[in-house]
Amino acid sequence: MSTQASNTHALSSVTFHDEHTHNKIPILTIHHDKLEHSQLGRTDTQHVEDVYETELPWWRATIRARILSSVKRESQILARMQECIRHPWLDLYFLYSSTLGTHTFFMIGLPLTFFFGYEELGRGLVIVLASGVYVASFLKDLICSPRPLVPPVTRLTIGTHHLEYGFPSTHSTNSVSMALFIFGYVRRAYFQSAAISSSIYYTSCIILVIYAVTVVFGRLYTGMHSFIDCAVGVFLGVIIWGGYVIMKEAFGNWLATAHWIVPLTMIPICLLLVHYHPHPVDDCPCFEDAIAFVSVLLGIALSRWHSVYSGVDERFLSSVMPGPQGAAWALEDTVSWWTLACAKVTIGILVIFVWRILAKSLLHLVLPPLFRLLASSFDLPHRRFYTPATDYQHMPVESSLRPIPSFIDLPGVLEVSAIRERSALGGTKNYSGSELENSNGSYQRKEVKHYDADVLTKVVVYAGMAILAAEGLPVTFALLGWGVKPC
Repeated sequence: MSTQASNTHALSSVTFHDEHTHNKIPILTIHHDKLEHSQLGRTDTQHVEDVYETELPWWRATIRARILSSVKRESQILARMQECIRHPWLDLYFLYSSTLGTHTFFMIGLPLTFFFGYEELGRGLVIVLASGVYVASFLKDLICSPRPLVPPVTRLTIGTHHLEYGFPSTHSTNSVSMALFIFGYVRRAYFQSAAISSSIYYTSCIILVIYAVTVVFGRLYTGMHSFIDCAVGVFLGVIIWGGYVIMKEAFGNWLATAHWIVPLTMIPICLLLVHYHPHPVDDCPCFEDAIAFVSVLLGIALSRWHSVYSGVDERFLSSVMPGPQGAAWALEDTVSWWTLACAKVTIGILVIFVWRILAKSLLHLVLPPLFRLLASSFDLPHRRFYTPATDYQHMPVESSLRPIPSFIDLPGVLEVSAIRERSALGGTKNYSGSELENSNGSYQRKEVKHYDADVLTKVVVYAGMAILAAEGLPVTFALLGWGVKPC
């Protein structure tokens, strides 16, 4: 049964200016006729309700119905709030500050933490982010709850997060968990090692509070999430950070001392987390984020295990970059050090790019025939919306896994892109920015094609990228005499 329900939300105009003023702002807003959701035809309403009640198990449908009723009420409140406080400058501030709550923002710096010897910081960053993204994605696809209703809410969006379900807010989870994670390091630097002054400590705390509040409130201001979405997201962020603080020492010791138990445990767990991720009613991109982060976590864990097991950690990862140690640095020393640092970053990122492109191409060539061979003897796992290898002969050159990693693809992150309406009952409409601008509001839905080989490809590619960043490249830098740690 099709999950796409017709809906009567009219697209009256698409502009690049605020609906309340004539001040131009570079964001895409959707202006709708003032049409209440209660005006949807009874036949359409019942049809969409039947789809979700049929597709979801009763307990998932029950949870969704409760959250949906809350989203309906809160949408009216959010619409009134937007009417009272929206301003072009605030639109810009909350729209672009939302990128600070994405896992993309933090993952940009992930390779650098390992390139320069901050292995514990990088590993903790991955654990906290991966846990938050996976749990939030799991709940989104489990419950299939829509974002605040458009209308009455005006949604301001950047990137592709609007294509996901709404409950819970991944931005809120990431921003809170990361603020607490960074606070832990700031607090330790101040109280335990006295490495920073009181003014730096308190200033850092204020900045972290402003950061978390900005991202969470921004999700409400931009109409991307309801209050319940953000509240549960904040709660998840606190729980994930607390769990990390409790378990980090034990987990680190296990990676360093459990020998072959580590890969024999981590690889099956990663595959099981991918396999048992809930199947949503609509084609939601949450699953792809979940695959990527679980795979990165797998790669980081395996690299830590191998570096200790093989002795790489002591022989290479503790090496220091060339430069005067403890003495005053001359200008040429500073220039030399920064030149070497830039070379490490440039070559490291380039190697990761090349790995991604080559590994993806090879796996897309090898996996489909292998899956077809295995399918003749076994019932292979199949995920909804993903075409099995038995139904296609060749994968297109570009599918859902782009050549450039999503977590360092800044232009894609910052692009003001598609708007997806999810009606009060779950029916969806997709509008791309170009279609909206060029067709004067005409609607054409472009279906995204998924292939079963993409799933295992992502696991291998992202795990390999993490292994390269955490062990392969730092070891290479040490062998070249470039060192790892800055001093």
